[in-house]
Amino acid sequence: MTHPGPGWAVALERSAFGAWMRQALWAYPAAEILHLVGIALLVGSVALFDLRLLGLSRHLPVSLLAHHLLPWAWWGFALVVVSGLGMFTAHASEWLASPAFPVKMGLLVAAGLNRAVFHHGVYRTVESWDRDVPVPRAARASGALSLLLWGGVVVCGRLLAYL
Repeated sequence: MTHPGPGWAVALERSAFGAWMRQALWAYPAAEILHLVGIALLVGSVALFDLRLLGLSRHLPVSLLAHHLLPWAWWGFALVVVSGLGMFTAHASEWLASPAFPVKMGLLVAAGLNRAVFHHGVYRTVESWDRDVPVPRAARASGALSLLLWGGVVVCGRLLAYL
């Protein structure tokens, strides 16, 4: 079912792919399942790394943890983007009308910016605080902010079904 919205969103919903996503028995549920798996990989990896930045498991080298978790986070992100675009195609107008959608997208962009600032900033000195020493305040702040932002993304994504 389409809702009043921008012409491009209505056209997207009325496309063959949008109709298929809404009408095929397993298309939308499969996209939702892939989306949940992607969220688990992405947010799970990010949360583990952020908790290390906040001081948990100080015996684990930050650089080794980043090297191990980053590929999982990227695979999760790819799954989330592909499945999310599929679900968006089915309900573009409805999602655009939801107050949760722009908040989710804003939090997503903020999370990406936070991580970019971290990797191009304080992470460049990780060799001096990699293991068994307190993490710099900027890294702890980035980790805490990341947890809040990704948590907000997940909450807003869930609220799309209700708002």
